Amino acid sequence: MIIKFPIKEEYMEFIKKVEDISAQNIFSCYQCGKCSAGCPMISSMDILPNQVIRMVQFGNKEVLSSKTIWVCATCYTCSIRCPKGIDLAKIMEALRIIALREKKADFLKYSKISSEDIERIPQIALVSASRKFTVW
Repeated sequence: MIIKFPIKEEYMEFIKKVEDISAQNIFSCYQCGKCSAGCPMISSMDILPNQVIRMVQFGNKEVLSSKTIWVCATCYTCSIRCPKGIDLAKIMEALRIIALREKKADFLKYSKISSEDIERIPQIALVSASRKFTVW
């Protein structure tokens, strides 16, 4: 017997938007935590990757204000480890796209990064940030 819980229409719209952009089934995730366990950027995140999925499953748009979606290096470690084959990196990208469309994020001004910062910041973070939201 499957028990279905009603989800408010506004929450379903958000969930559907994430699923449409990412082409991933949000509800396939059963919260095993393997994505969070393998994430190399976890120490810089405010919420864990599996918690991002859970927030989306509940239609919680507060996830768009999370630092985690921007810290994600899109290294695909989470996607490779997922026993359900969920591509979490695509979901993070979808959340970034939605945040940018809804103007919930600022843009990175690449030309304003100092030479000190370039030496201090990991290369993968610079490459990822420039791909995500660069204004020249």
